[in-house]
Amino acid sequence: MEITCPRCATTTDVDFYGPCASCRDELRATMGADGVAAAEAVEYEPKMNVTPNAVALKDD
Repeated sequence: MEITCPRCATTTDVDFYGPCASCRDELRATMGADGVAAAEAVEYEPKMNVTPNAVALKDD
């Protein structure tokens, strides 16, 4: 499919709509990240207004 690159307005032949190959390479070089940084897991601490129910406290 022949499209006009939405970034540089050149005509290019691609399979999907989006930036042309040269624009994609430039974007990866300038804006690309090595990956998404993983967020550290935080141990769950209930709010002060949360109390355990009677079933959780039952000693059987």
